[in-house]
Amino acid sequence: MMFGRHWLVLAALLALPEVGFANAPSTSVLSTLRPGTQTQVADRRIGVFAVIASALPKARPRGSAAAAPATTVAVAPNAPRVELPSASGNAVLASARPKKRPRSVLRRAARAAKLRPQPAAVVVGTKRGSVCGDRSIRGQAISPIAGRLRGCGVSNPVRVTAVDGVTLTSPATINCTAAKALKKWVTQSVKSTVGRSGGGVKSLKVVAHYACRTRNNRSGAKISEHGKGNAIDIAAINLVDGTSITVLHGWRNRSQSKILKRVHRDACGTFGTVLGPNADRYHQDHFHFDVARHRGGAYCR
Repeated sequence: MMFGRHWLVLAALLALPEVGFANAPSTSVLSTLRPGTQTQVADRRIGVFAVIASALPKARPRGSAAAAPATTVAVAPNAPRVELPSASGNAVLASARPKKRPRSVLRRAARAAKLRPQPAAVVVGTKRGSVCGDRSIRGQAISPIAGRLRGCGVSNPVRVTAVDGVTLTSPATINCTAAKALKKWVTQSVKSTVGRSGGGVKSLKVVAHYACRTRNNRSGAKISEHGKGNAIDIAAINLVDGTSITVLHGWRNRSQSKILKRVHRDACGTFGTVLGPNADRYHQDHFHFDVARHRGGAYCR
């Protein structure tokens, strides 16, 4: 019975007239594109694909570091022309490793370094600018001095410019033994003796220091202590107010002789030899101080 019903339904369907299937329209009911639009869309899509492809990183060519020229790509007749970037355009992407400087740059830097002012040599002392291990003795160490006469010369000379704040009118080339004796004399005698007179001591007038010569420049005489760096000659004590106490005029002057004779006397013992106007005619205008040692003790005249 079931199969009989199915056959009846099928026979009824076959007997009906043609349904709408066979009468479907020959063309699509969808709207059509305007003429030329399909080609433009295709070209535009292809052009977009070309731009995306050009933006992708390219592998570097093997064996050659030369920059490749820019390449023009036309994908379709109406597609925009796309230029692919050349290797030179990717220079920023080059390795960030530091490059070696050219030799010419290094040579110029070396020459510039030579022309730069060099720092001053550090002189011997406990403070920059001091000598003989004493901060209050100002000056600089200099090269050993070889004398032109036998017996002259200084193995460790210094050029002293000031002692205990008192300037020397001329830098004195002497050895450290003489420099320390001079500083001791200024500190313990000259400053305290002058006191506040004329505003105090400003400088000492130096008229002789190292010189390779005989005593008093006499022919055939022994080598002077000046020729050994042991001696210094002082002609005056200059004060802050501009006045000077000179050995030549002050030794016999009532107002200045007391100061000069006092500092002359105090130098005896600090120095091995002390000579002044009472010694001989060669010392009428200055004090001669040296650190030579004598058998009978200091020689002071």
